[in-house]
Amino acid sequence: MTGTGLLKKHGAVIAALGIALSMHASDALPNAPQPQTAQTAAAAPTFQLGPVAHIGKYDVPRPGPTPLRISLDDAVRYALENSTSIKIQKQNVRAIGGLQLTALNALIPSLSFHAQTSTQEVNLAAMGFDPSTVAPLLPPGVVLHTIVKYDTTSAQVNLSQSLFNLPAFEVFKASKSAAATVNYNYLLNRGDVVQRVATQYLRTLADVEAIRNAEAQLKSDTELTRQSRESHEAGVGTNLDYLRSRVEMQTREQELVSAQADFARDKIALARAMGLPADQELELSDAIPYAEIEQLPLDQAMKVAEVRRKDLLSLESQLRTAVLQRKAVAYERLPVLRVSGFYGVLGETKGLYHGVFTAQAGLDFPIFEEARIQGDKQMADAQIHALNDRIRGLRVDMEEQIRSAKLDVDSYRELARVARSNVELAQEALLQTQDRYHAGVEDDLPVVQAQATLADAQAKLIASLFQYNQAKIALARAIGVIETQYQTYLGKACVTP
Repeated sequence: MTGTGLLKKHGAVIAALGIALSMHASDALPNAPQPQTAQTAAAAPTFQLGPVAHIGKYDVPRPGPTPLRISLDDAVRYALENSTSIKIQKQNVRAIGGLQLTALNALIPSLSFHAQTSTQEVNLAAMGFDPSTVAPLLPPGVVLHTIVKYDTTSAQVNLSQSLFNLPAFEVFKASKSAAATVNYNYLLNRGDVVQRVATQYLRTLADVEAIRNAEAQLKSDTELTRQSRESHEAGVGTNLDYLRSRVEMQTREQELVSAQADFARDKIALARAMGLPADQELELSDAIPYAEIEQLPLDQAMKVAEVRRKDLLSLESQLRTAVLQRKAVAYERLPVLRVSGFYGVLGETKGLYHGVFTAQAGLDFPIFEEARIQGDKQMADAQIHALNDRIRGLRVDMEEQIRSAKLDVDSYRELARVARSNVELAQEALLQTQDRYHAGVEDDLPVVQAQATLADAQAKLIASLFQYNQAKIALARAIGVIETQYQTYLGKACVTP
């Protein structure tokens, strides 16, 4: 295959993959020690699922007989092993490996073996041979027949090699760069999966706390309703107090139903993000994490992102691929030097054999192909300019994303701190109001209002903790360290609000 043909073949495969991508990228900073996290040290957990259901020609996993108790680390590790998008990216890595071998094949010797045996019958008269013309030269009694039958057998080894083929060499280098791009995209997809699963796990944890909060408030309002009814029946309380407490109790019942519905939906979303059946029952073993982190200054965060952001590394690898393809196009004006030949034996099947061989060398010169070459050159130049523009734009976006994520972390940290303080104040206010109510100083209206204030403060605390953790996950994603350091950003300590 010529260098031009290889170039076209590679361009088609790379475009089909949607990337331009042999080296494997590391998610670690060069020369920087990485924390040994559970995610990096342990294998993905094995969950006991139900029997596989056969739907058409596909095997669909079914839920296990018992709920799965999982931590955040379990969810992330399992998702990295079973996510459909990651499995597809792994196949892209395999495909680009085949592309490299195809490009390499144009540079290494091609060696093949061929053997055949045949039986032929030839009509010499049909070829214009007349035996009478040579009959005077033959001994007496010898007759030449015009129908001749003979058996032949041959075996040979064929060799071909390109000695000078710069376009094919540049295409091979481009295929290695394209393989790097595929691998960067694979790692980028892993980061997306970690962010999606971690965020969904935290959202489901927030639902669990919302249910606990609603249940506690409902229990308190139920008791208040009972006391109001007994006071009314004893003639020491008013019907208005009883009705007011019933309205508050039913409001808490509505909140509980809504929280349970949110929890059921988010559990389904978490199971699917992990690659589990949608109806698989889950039990979350972690509590809502809360820990303050010391943020990197913006300039240091940008330096880390420069070497850790897989989307940036992927674009830079695509640019290297495009530059190499551009060189391959320019080299198509050069001649291609190749040698080929064979050595073997040929003879009658039951007779004598003799060695045969062919050795040849040749130069291929492109003539009258300037229009096509110029067209390929313009296309390659346009791709290079577009990739340069995308890289410049992404660098600006990276700074914006890191700045925004840092601001979110700071603001939500402060919101979480204030929300925690509000819960403590609301709890103290409720206790004092209940004491006044039990002492008969006031009716139940202040108690109902205090309970509503506490419920609102606790709901805001749950929301602010989720937003704070979500912001830290987003910051790790913006810097490009989410897969290896999401635990560090969430913090080791886990507390329940």
